Amino acid sequence: MSSEWNDRQKRIVEKLRTDGEVKISELKNWLEVTDMTVRRDLEKLEQNGVLKRTFGGAILTAKEIALPERSIVHIAEKERIGETAVELIEPGESIFMDSGSTTLQIARCLPHEANLTVVTNALHIASELSEKKIPTIVIGGALMDTTNSMVGSLSIETILRMAFDKAFLGTTGANALHGFSNSNMHEAEIKRTAIQQAKKAYIVMDHTKFGNSALFSFASLQDVHAIITNEMPDEDMRLACEASETFIIT
Repeated sequence: MSSEWNDRQKRIVEKLRTDGEVKISELKNWLEVTDMTVRRDLEKLEQNGVLKRTFGGAILTAKEIALPERSIVHIAEKERIGETAVELIEPGESIFMDSGSTTLQIARCLPHEANLTVVTNALHIASELSEKKIPTIVIGGALMDTTNSMVGSLSIETILRMAFDKAFLGTTGANALHGFSNSNMHEAEIKRTAIQQAKKAYIVMDHTKFGNSALFSFASLQDVHAIITNEMPDEDMRLACEASETFIIT
């Protein structure tokens, strides 16, 4: 299904995941294609169950696109971000990684039998680390099938009993006004708590997330040590990060 999407359709899926809806007129200009091409793309994605077409555009069929679909969007950029994040991890540290397609790339870039302790609420990340024989603690909670992660009060209580050297977290959007945000309130609460319990918190995100925002804000710019990304944002965002003493690492 999702493996049949072309690059243009993957970009539409990413924009849908960020914005919740798209307009044909906007997509036409953004993708530099004709109305007919956009309509055909939306028709195919609707057949795949990703979206529902509306008059003049489309909306998500659900609040979250499942992890397998997200994992194929901007994969090269996410791999590069994962490699950069691993360079910041020191031997012997305790690390928290939340659920997401970009944090998954960090796990994939870690060396076999790395001298670390990783705490995660993400089952797919735990599975990756298990194969590499990296000590891993999986926190309990209620399973969210779209993100393959554990959330809820039990997860929060567990995180509050821990202290991390570094936390690596994904985000749906990042802007100067709302900081970092996520479309799911349960995931947002996990991120907020992990930041609270970490000496340094890092947001890992590809460049398409800059300027976007979702319903639930989980941190301001100054709450995190750095943003790890593949491309620098525009001048306004760079200045906002500078004012907040938040580094941007590419």
